[in-house]
Amino acid sequence: MSDFVMDWEREGRTGVPEAVLCASKSVAQVEAILKEAAMAGRRLLFTRLEPAAFEALAPECRAMLDYDSLSRTAWCGSLPPAGAARDGIGIVAAGTSDLPVAREAARTLEFLGFSAPVVADVGVAGLWRLMRRLEEIRAWRVVIATAGMEGALFSVLAGLVDAPVIAVPTSVGYGVAAGGTAALHTALASCAPGVLAVNIDNGFGAAAAAAKILNKM
Repeated sequence: MSDFVMDWEREGRTGVPEAVLCASKSVAQVEAILKEAAMAGRRLLFTRLEPAAFEALAPECRAMLDYDSLSRTAWCGSLPPAGAARDGIGIVAAGTSDLPVAREAARTLEFLGFSAPVVADVGVAGLWRLMRRLEEIRAWRVVIATAGMEGALFSVLAGLVDAPVIAVPTSVGYGVAAGGTAALHTALASCAPGVLAVNIDNGFGAAAAAAKILNKM
């Protein structure tokens, strides 16, 4: 008996298709899931697939995947045509160190059929960098913001744009900011209205929420 059960009806039920969290899964389990998706002719998104785990997959399995090492994401199957991608969602990364999480959100949205540009390195330590890109950001209907350290970007953005801001605290930081807890507390305690928070480093969850919001607009 298999130790996994795929939920192929999830997209019809929730609007977000099945995805596989690869953390703590063995290489054999990832390969088995991938082969089942291929046999069923299904598209499938893999998250938290570490580069070492990807390299450990059999060559025929690696060949089936579109893999991105920065975000640790992969997918099998084709994407919607590039011209059919929907816009309206954008991603802001406070620093270069937050790009892995921002990229996870962007890749998830690409898998879901959305075009989501990333505006990077606009944290509050150099507020002029954010202000320089503000008109571009204000054009988006949903904003995903990734930030570690104290997470001040979340409140600043929500005080400047009329779109909902989905805060993704990242585990970037040290001392009291280590692990992303300080940034998460900032997101939860924000005095700026319109800030929603997902779990630390959860770019996938932020992307799924943004897609659901836009699908209902």
